[in-house]
Amino acid sequence: MAELITIDDPDDPRLGDYTGLTDVELRRRREPAEGLFIAEGEKVIRRARHAGYEMRSMLLSAKWVDVMRDVIDDVPAPVYAVTPELAERVTGYHVHRGALASMQRTPLPTSGELLRAARRVVVMESVNDHTNVGAIFRSAAALGMDAVLLSPDCADPLYRRAVKVSMGAVFSVPYARLDTWPKALDGVREAGFRLLALTPDEKASSIDDAAPHRLERVALMLGAEGDGLSARALMAADEWVRIPMAHGVDSLNVGAAAAVAFYAVATGRALS
Repeated sequence: MAELITIDDPDDPRLGDYTGLTDVELRRRREPAEGLFIAEGEKVIRRARHAGYEMRSMLLSAKWVDVMRDVIDDVPAPVYAVTPELAERVTGYHVHRGALASMQRTPLPTSGELLRAARRVVVMESVNDHTNVGAIFRSAAALGMDAVLLSPDCADPLYRRAVKVSMGAVFSVPYARLDTWPKALDGVREAGFRLLALTPDEKASSIDDAAPHRLERVALMLGAEGDGLSARALMAADEWVRIPMAHGVDSLNVGAAAAVAFYAVATGRALS
């Protein structure tokens, strides 16, 4: 059973995991180095625990203590009860969902380990917006993609904003970082995957014509917001595919485009 501790000092060192959550650069450096990430909200905290992540501590406003009572009773980590005002002073923002947990990261699998068991894979290049990363993971989970591979410079899927937007789907879809880019794509192809680069370029085939759902193994490549896939990534692909557009619209946000493309990849497959 966790120990419930009331704290009224925002400088209490026990709250260190939760300080400056709005400072993206600080958290981007600190969290991976210290092996932690922040889960926000009841559902996300429960999903993180269900996925096997160990809790370091939990930060709750008073009205959430009863809601999270079963978790408090089930974990040995300390639980800090604070006022909403103190939580805001510590984190840097108003904690609307009233519940935060510091979770321990686990080692990532290698891309080879993921590819052995997968048939439908997402490959992200330089997607640095945490909202888009979270949205892509949520769509990947909902539409039956098996794994996600990240270029070395992609945003952290376990950053608080990405986890929150994904509603915890980052815990459902396994992911790995590729060590080199785009050279590591050779290993994806050697594992039997056809590399499809999603691009609005007019030279690309319609994704309907490419019929990715009929392929045995597909790796769908997504590029950064605005710029899309780099020239090097496009050159490394086996085929360019595009989503047909109407009304003169030339492209979609990468999060929206990903959902449409994932549906095309998964068409005809039983989702569970």
